This record gives sequence, C-alpha cells and structure tokens, in this order.
Amino acid sequence: MGLKDWNTILTPEKLKELFPREKSDAFFDALFGDAEEGAYDIGLAFRGEPRENLLDFAFVLEQRPGKCLVCSLTYGLPDVFMRHPVINVKGLVAELLAIMGDDVDCQKWEIGPTREVSRDCHEIPLRLELKSL
Repeated sequence: MGLKDWNTILTPEKLKELFPREKSDAFFDALFGDAEEGAYDIGLAFRGEPRENLLDFAFVLEQRPGKCLVCSLTYGLPDVFMRHPVINVKGLVAELLAIMGDDVDCQKWEIGPTREVSRDCHEIPLRLELKSL
C-alpha cells in the first residue's frame, strides 16, 4: 500500500462528490415519503490520519433549520444505514476504495454507534480496515 497522504486523496470536496447532500432528501423521501420531514442533512467526513491499517470516516448529521436533531432518534440509525439502499454503505466503500488507488483493498468495514457531538450535530462512525494488495 505504501505511504499515502490520505488528506490530499480524501478531501472534503471529493467526499461531497461521493456522498452529496442530495442523498439526505432521497433518504427522507424513501423513509417518510417527503424529504421535508427530515430533521438533518447527512454528509461524509474523513476523520484524520490512519492508525495502522484503519481509516475512520463519519456520517455527519447536521440539524436542519427549525428542526430538532435530538428528537429524531438518531441512535437507531447505524442499523438503518447498514441496510438502506439510498445510503448504500457497501457501494460507498467501493467508491472510496476506487479513489484510494489500485494498491488498496478493504478487509472489512463497520459502522459504529451514534455519537452526539453537540445538540445540533451527531456522527455515525464508519471504519475501514485496509489490506495491501
């Protein structure tokens, strides 16, 4: 795999391309039948330097104006995200690997429990365990 500067590969702009904010509306439209029912926007962020062969990301849930993030039961979302076709974590991991280079593969990935960063921001961790080819 070699040494890579993940911060230049996994830029905020690139992650927005892979997981655009429009997915939030599609997610809530599928869940509730109306995108306006959603209490938050979902984004994807890279969470710093890898430890050994681990890369940490987070689905960032940011409260929408006039909505209540705390009231929206985000603690059950990791299970929902694991299987929801709009979020498509398996496809997202494949897209992340594609931009990381031909010498990187994913041994496994996992979604962690929801973390409350603040009243108006929660995160759902996504960890990739990489292997060299």
